Amino acid sequence: MSRAIHSIAVAVALTAMAGCGGSVRRPDGGEGLLATGAPAPDFAAVDAAGNPVQLTSSRGAPTVVFFYPKDESPGCTKEACAFRDAWDKLGAAKVTVFGISRDSAESHTLFREKYHLPFPLAADSNGEISRAYGVKSTLGMTARVTFLVGPDGRIAKVYPDVDPALHVSELLADATAL
Repeated sequence: MSRAIHSIAVAVALTAMAGCGGSVRRPDGGEGLLATGAPAPDFAAVDAAGNPVQLTSSRGAPTVVFFYPKDESPGCTKEACAFRDAWDKLGAAKVTVFGISRDSAESHTLFREKYHLPFPLAADSNGEISRAYGVKSTLGMTARVTFLVGPDGRIAKVYPDVDPALHVSELLADATAL
């Protein structure tokens, strides 16, 4: 086998092992990210005060469900702090926010406390929530994808390419328009 063919074979194998290239098969039988209009799968989280909350508890108001790779990583910290910094504006627009990653509940607690995050973070350690939304996970980290859930509990908009620094402004405008 030539060196070039061997390199390609190795790259294909590594890509397959990392979970790249294919779309996620969801529990509802579909593949890839949930589409606009699909019902948003319910999940539970813990709020900043340690109280349990569920996605369905926000029914009747716009809700942001943002998936992010890792607590404490630079982009994820920037994104979470942007939501924190816009908290008053989000509250005035009656927008609920949930953050989700594969990190543990303990990691989320430390992350929330360190950066004074006022919204719940859901620990998706087994990837069940991300699979339900069709969000890829690679090497134990969830892709950065956001869903805007309408007051009716259906996906109003999907943001597959998120700029952590600018994302909240776009979400706020879209949520206010619902």
